[in-house]
Amino acid sequence: MSTALVTGATAGIGNAFARRLAADGHALVLVARDVPRLEKVAASLTEAHGVPVEVLPADLADPDQLARVAERLRDPDRPVDLLVNNAGFGVHAPFVGGDLAPELSMLDVLVRAVLVLTHAAAPGMRERGRGAVVNVSSVAGFLPGGTYSAAKAWNTTFSQSLALELLGSGVTVTALCPGYVRTELHGRAGMDMSSVPSWAWLDADRLVADCLADVRRGRAISIPSRRYQTGVFFLRHLPARGLHVIGRWRLRLRGTPGV
Repeated sequence: MSTALVTGATAGIGNAFARRLAADGHALVLVARDVPRLEKVAASLTEAHGVPVEVLPADLADPDQLARVAERLRDPDRPVDLLVNNAGFGVHAPFVGGDLAPELSMLDVLVRAVLVLTHAAAPGMRERGRGAVVNVSSVAGFLPGGTYSAAKAWNTTFSQSLALELLGSGVTVTALCPGYVRTELHGRAGMDMSSVPSWAWLDADRLVADCLADVRRGRAISIPSRRYQTGVFFLRHLPARGLHVIGRWRLRLRGTPGV
């Protein structure tokens, strides 16, 4: 039985990954900050699918707690075959004049944690000749849209670069780049998403299924749904001025202060 480690596993896309992987027969290591909720998710997955589920409470913005998760990934006696770096949150505030502390925490979770955990998992995977890393990025990374977009752009580029480095090793790296997904991220960041049109929203279960199919194909980027695939194609061919206009429209759609 293969084992998958999923960060941010109690809600949203991370929870959809955990449920799908458990249904497919994977043993799980679930990482999140909320211990009672984490234990509840683990118990429900074990009951529903009969798979072993290990809980590993951790705040990935904390270096010591992040190190514990990395140590679990390096354990040769309990190998992890699939790492899903999903944990994340957004900061709904202008950067200039804003509080730096939440920005640094977001950078720690969206960038530093991905770097550290992937660095911990990849050598063992390469040595065994099999494994996969999924880094949950975003279509936002293809647009100028604040520090969140910048972090997701790093995530996507990092995934593509590592996929090339591991080419032929039996280990794949995939950046999942969804558009709008109904998760807790927007509410926690205080974003008013009521103006986002209904067609723009994606179903978390469907995008996870599509992503895992892309992982099996060895794709370095997974963009769920034709509409977002088409959108990213045009974004990659727009001049800088066009990206700037779309980026400002998107920030206004989210009600970002100061835009």
